[in-house]
Amino acid sequence: MKRLLNLFLLAALPAMAQVTVSEAWVRGTVAQQKATGAFMTLNAAQDSRLVAASSPVAGMVEVHEMSMSNDVMRMRQLDSLALPAGKPVKLMPGGYHLMLMQLQRPLADGDKVPLTLEIEDAKHVRSKVTVEAVVRPLAGGHQH
Repeated sequence: MKRLLNLFLLAALPAMAQVTVSEAWVRGTVAQQKATGAFMTLNAAQDSRLVAASSPVAGMVEVHEMSMSNDVMRMRQLDSLALPAGKPVKLMPGGYHLMLMQLQRPLADGDKVPLTLEIEDAKHVRSKVTVEAVVRPLAGGHQH
């Protein structure tokens, strides 16, 4: 029985999306500000997709992309973000990022923001990755 359970557990492991998160941070806010960006580097062991995110400090979290088109900065929500196996995907100001909206409170320098990322692997199996992002000062960089 124990051997059967071990085989089952080993068989289940490859199906789970294995994604590591590094350099996670959130841009600080000022009073009454209701949105900010979260940034990090995601590295997947197998082809996967970031399909959703959530945080207790925000009523809504969306995956966004910023791009330049004819000298105009555009931002749009993505249904998902591809995470190719072994290739780091950077979420950074001016590019891919998580948009935290309907903030429950201001986010001050040094605060910790819990984030839950929902990952889907190539077999459409979903798993969750939790991360704690540090709030960095508002000064410098683009705010939207």
